[in-house]
Amino acid sequence: MINLLYRLFFKNSINYKEDISMSEERVIITTSERGINTDSLPYRLYQKAKKLGIWNPEDIDFSRDKIDWETKLTDAQKEGILRLISQFQAGEEAVTLDLLPLINVIAKEGRLEEEMFLTTFLWEEAKHTEFFRLALNAIGETGDLSHHHTGTYKYVFYELLPETMGRLEHDSSPKAVAEAAIVYNMFVEGILAETGYYSFYRSLDDLGLMPGLMEGINHLKRDESRHIGYGTYLLQRIISENPELYDHIMQKMMEMAVLANKVVSEGTEAALERVGEEELDTDPEETKRFAETQFKARMAVLQRAKGKHVDEIYKTKAEEVGVVD
Repeated sequence: MINLLYRLFFKNSINYKEDISMSEERVIITTSERGINTDSLPYRLYQKAKKLGIWNPEDIDFSRDKIDWETKLTDAQKEGILRLISQFQAGEEAVTLDLLPLINVIAKEGRLEEEMFLTTFLWEEAKHTEFFRLALNAIGETGDLSHHHTGTYKYVFYELLPETMGRLEHDSSPKAVAEAAIVYNMFVEGILAETGYYSFYRSLDDLGLMPGLMEGINHLKRDESRHIGYGTYLLQRIISENPELYDHIMQKMMEMAVLANKVVSEGTEAALERVGEEELDTDPEETKRFAETQFKARMAVLQRAKGKHVDEIYKTKAEEVGVVD
């Protein structure tokens, strides 16, 4: 019996080796003449992430935040801050869960430098999720905050984002990847998140309140600038490699601008219902103008990609796509 099993195993092993030799041999990039493209933007973003993305949410001291929360903020201010944190908390959880399909697509395409950066991308999104939960725990807000998620907000994070990213599991076409980058990087991170940072600065930083929360926000803003920069690069690359998708990408961006305005408007309306216009901490129109400015900046960068060779896209400077140190 043992001899029979050995002969069967040995025979199958030979067939397996023959099958491998007949198939296309895998190319290992880092031991080929190509090596690593150290001049490409994704690789440079990877280097920045190793240097700048190593902050630890658990190292942040929230003791002053708890005091400020209990003694220096009005009920209206608390309401506004809780709305912002609850939306960020859910948003960071969503982008952490929904990023993997894009990483898989990039890996299967053999874009090593991009995948190297995306490993830091996912790690940072997980830290952002952790950070907001620690902030909420520190100020004693451990109840259900989902009532701060408006109808359009739920559509974006409960439906649109997971569906668009999940599509990549069975459709890895340039069009599907472009739509994923538009929804994830340009819209969720490039408009909604950056508008949220702006609101935090206007409501807390200007008053010198809740320094622990603001310390984390500063880290997040820097991390997210790399994420948005990568998304902008990715769309530029797709436009360069697939110029026929340019009009579709621009149209999709316009659709997201309308949706962004709706999310911001609904958030303002919900705040007005709870605290009244005289108690509202920030100017709704000013917030909308900020969101519009962010959108126009992204559009301008994408428009410049039209007609560029992909080698030019690889060499894009980090500051050109909004990355901050």
